[in-house]
Amino acid sequence: MTTPNAADAVPTPVGTVKAVSSNPEYSFAKPNRGRIRLLAGLGVEGDVHAGVTVKHRSRVARDPSQPNLRQVHLMHDELHEELRTEGHPVEAGQLGENITTRGVDLLGLPTGTLLRIGPEAVVEVTGLRNPCGQINGFSDGLLKRLTPRDADGNVVRLGGIMGIVRTGGDIAPGDPIVVELPALPHTPLAPV
Repeated sequence: MTTPNAADAVPTPVGTVKAVSSNPEYSFAKPNRGRIRLLAGLGVEGDVHAGVTVKHRSRVARDPSQPNLRQVHLMHDELHEELRTEGHPVEAGQLGENITTRGVDLLGLPTGTLLRIGPEAVVEVTGLRNPCGQINGFSDGLLKRLTPRDADGNVVRLGGIMGIVRTGGDIAPGDPIVVELPALPHTPLAPV
């Protein structure tokens, strides 16, 4: 997915950051910010979900010593557009994501993909977000829309992806996103 520039072999961005969001308190939505800072091995500085071990309440209840594979939540703005046309008034950050993207097929990325965002930050993709019932409190029927079933009856998760911070750095709207796929064979994303 990385597109080399023939003149200098520098990867060309495939997408951009539409918005960045964080919240120091447990809340479904995350307010948009002018910028966020990613901290290596932790997540988004000042965000309630930052940390080496799990911070999502359901996972803490099961085993608080689990590694935090959900340090950063990314969602594509193209999904927000679809949802708005279907009557769900969704804007960046309102579904709990930290980074809203444009132009990147987030759900099609394999596990282990590196996202180089802005001048320094690197996020490693760990898996799919597993939306919970709270999402219906935002807009009735939204959970069903984000977790449809395929022809075989398997749940398809459309609520974005999760990642861990490999290299820290500041991220702001308009920053480029470069995608680096892992070595073959690729492992499809699964819920984390």
